[in-house]
Parts: sequence; C-alpha cells; structure tokens
Amino acid sequence: MDITSLQNPRVKHLVKLRDDKRQRKQDGLMLVEGYDEIQLALSAGYQPQTLFSAPEFASRQLERVNAENITVNRAVFEKISYRENPDGWLAVFPIPSVSLNDLKLSDSPLVIVAESIEKPGNLGAILRTADAARVDAVLVCDPRVDVWNPNVVRASRGAVFSVPTIECDNMSALEWLSSREIRILAATLSAEVVYSAVNLREPIAIAVGTEDDGLTDFWMSNADVKIKIPMMGKVNSLNVSVSTALIVYEAVRQRAQ
Repeated sequence: MDITSLQNPRVKHLVKLRDDKRQRKQDGLMLVEGYDEIQLALSAGYQPQTLFSAPEFASRQLERVNAENITVNRAVFEKISYRENPDGWLAVFPIPSVSLNDLKLSDSPLVIVAESIEKPGNLGAILRTADAARVDAVLVCDPRVDVWNPNVVRASRGAVFSVPTIECDNMSALEWLSSREIRILAATLSAEVVYSAVNLREPIAIAVGTEDDGLTDFWMSNADVKIKIPMMGKVNSLNVSVSTALIVYEAVRQRAQ
C-alpha cells in the first residue's frame, strides 16, 4: 500500500483539486473517478498523469495504464472520493486544451450552446445527450460551473471526453458560429414557433439557458429563430437538460428521414 495516511501531501492536493476550481485551473489538472469514466477517457485518447486505486473497493481491474500507479487504503480513498459508492478507481488527468478553431465539424453541424449553466448535474446530463446524439460540439458559455468540475464529469458519465466541449464567452461563440454559417436557435418560452416545426436538418446551434432566467438578451437578440417547447400543464418550465434533449433528438429524427 503506497499511501495510508490522511495527512499525506498528495491526499491533501487531491482534495484541493476536487473542491477548488482555482486549484484545477492553476495546475491544469482534473479528477476523474470511476472505472467506466476512466475507461471512456482512455478510449478517447486521453492519458492520466496518476492513477489511484483502493484494492478494498476495486472489483474490476483496469488494463495496464501508462501512468504513475498508486495504491491507497480504504480510509484514504474515502477521503479523496466524490462518489457515494466508490469503485476504487480515481485518476488525475491534464485538463484538455481545445479551442474553437480546433473543432472539426460534420457537413451539417449540430451544436449545443449552454449559457450560464450552474448545476453540475444539468451540464453533465446535457453532455450525455450530446454524446448519445453525436452532437458536433458543446459550447459552454459564461459558465457558472466549470466543465472540469468532478461532479460534471460524474454526471456526464465521462461524456465530457467523448464530446468536443469548449468553455468560452458569448461573443467568441457567436463569432465562431457566424463565421461557419451556423444558424442559432434560441429556446425560450416567449417564442411563438414550436421546435418541431423548424427545419433542424441544416447547420444549427441550439442555445439554452438557465431554468430560472433562461437565455440572456445576448442570445435572444442574436438568434436567427426563437423556438419553444409546448407546456400544457401548470408548470411553466422543464429542466434545461430535458429541454435540450427534446430539441436535439428532434434534430436527430428529422435528419434520419
């Protein structure tokens, strides 16, 4: 067993990487916990810096990973873990460095613009939808939670590695979309057009905002089309990840016909 003390400096550093966005940005490192999530990162071509394992938890064995391998005891793993039921695997990965200009698009791109999303679970769920629907990219604009937050990685089930994901400001995203002639669809309750009535086969970016405030005036004023999801009950909004999934899969349906 390589580490058994909760006071070990490496344990303290892992806790900081887990809890502190500034520490992650300063070090350029992120945590990925879970056998499946680490496997997905590896299959996407990412290589960890360090792999931590707790034999008392680990029921499945990762194939030999080209990284520093460190074993820890149960108490240490419970200290560094951010999951309720850990499976004994946690890795430290360099934060991917990808810019808008690095993105490779399909012939008719389908992009998600997620503005000011604040809950890791919502952003993670949007990324899972993006992976399932083979979305070209997710632009996380003016985020309130960083993409590399461990809870985003967990909620995305590792999809953050399989979907090109960029953090950027609104203006940079708009200029990039405009330069590639990608139409912007703003999802808003105030729209008159139902999302399923719009041509989603052409190059489009689906812009979604927070549940409380929706999209800001920036995207509302720069959108080519405003679309809505019909609400026939007493509740006046859907979870942002659910709304995103509905519109994205309508695009998938139209493109498959």
